[in-house]
Amino acid sequence: MALKSRICDILGIKYPILLAGMGGASVPRLAAAVSNAGGLGILGAAACSPEQLREWIEEVRSLTDKPFGVDTLLPASVRRGSKPQSGGGDIDPMDVLSEYKAFARDFMDKEGLESVGRSSIIADMAPIKGSKKSPQVFSKEFFEAQMNVVIEEKVPVYAAGLGNPGPWMDQLHANGTKVMAVVGAVKHAVQVVSSGIDLIVAQGHDGGGHNSPIGTMALIPQVVDAVAGRIPVLGAGGISDGRGIAAAFMLGAEGAWIGTTFLATEEAGIEDYQKEVIAESGDGDTVVSRSVTGKPARIIKNKWSQAWVDEKKEPLPMPFQSIIAGPVLASGMASNRKDIAPGFAGQGMGLIKKVRPATEVMKDLVADAENALSGASQYA
Repeated sequence: MALKSRICDILGIKYPILLAGMGGASVPRLAAAVSNAGGLGILGAAACSPEQLREWIEEVRSLTDKPFGVDTLLPASVRRGSKPQSGGGDIDPMDVLSEYKAFARDFMDKEGLESVGRSSIIADMAPIKGSKKSPQVFSKEFFEAQMNVVIEEKVPVYAAGLGNPGPWMDQLHANGTKVMAVVGAVKHAVQVVSSGIDLIVAQGHDGGGHNSPIGTMALIPQVVDAVAGRIPVLGAGGISDGRGIAAAFMLGAEGAWIGTTFLATEEAGIEDYQKEVIAESGDGDTVVSRSVTGKPARIIKNKWSQAWVDEKKEPLPMPFQSIIAGPVLASGMASNRKDIAPGFAGQGMGLIKKVRPATEVMKDLVADAENALSGASQYA
């Protein structure tokens, strides 16, 4: 059975396999490799300044003539300008910022880490370039400036990794841009569908990075039913091989959004030691923590996330937590500390055994998915 769905026609691609827009990992060379292999490569541009985002778009266009996408974050709380609160109640993060910075410094001293002077872990993965006038990372102005670049560059596909792209929908569609959103609950799927998006990614709790409290197996069919065929759904969360893609199809999805498998590729933008960690680790080596960005995200277990548990300390909301975590994790990366900054990953990590070229990964994903789907006929 050929791996094909209406997603291929909508996006102009050969296979309904999309590279997840992983901040700092889904860099131009990886996105281009996936697009050239027949899927859709998506730039993980969450922390790119407007200047760097434009550079990335130009670079990926120099590497492929195939469709590609850009993924950024659009958290509603930040865009509304509402006053953020810590998880502990009505505490203003600004009132405890000094205390939390001291906690981070104490952790670094204990672990023998030296500061490398960076302030955001996601920005560390995708270092910000540009003028000193660039807006602060993860501010309302920052998100709006990124979207202006996406619109000006008329990218083929835009993906909101978090939040609703509704306010920009008319401009994006006027450019011919296909728009998608990653959701983790049925109610969010209904919200973004009403804004007029073209595709939905239903990402379950199994996935790496920011994800849902709902398991992938339970989430995908419920989102499929909620949109009732109006737009295609891609399955995501712990899908690391062709069998996972086939399973997503059986649940009603028409494609797959895949992240962790592509982290362990030669083209991924993460550190080599982080790729090694993924190949060495198993299904039980991740944890969901707010210790990196302030929002729940699945990461590989490490001493930094455990320190918050041990001290019974509540992480701050986005964007304040990245200010706290950034220097610690940047220093950990600079020192190749697998126990401090191993990175994000999904629960399908145990299926990954070595670092490979992205083209080889794509080839196996397609072949194994087709074999699994063809083999399912024996149960009919």
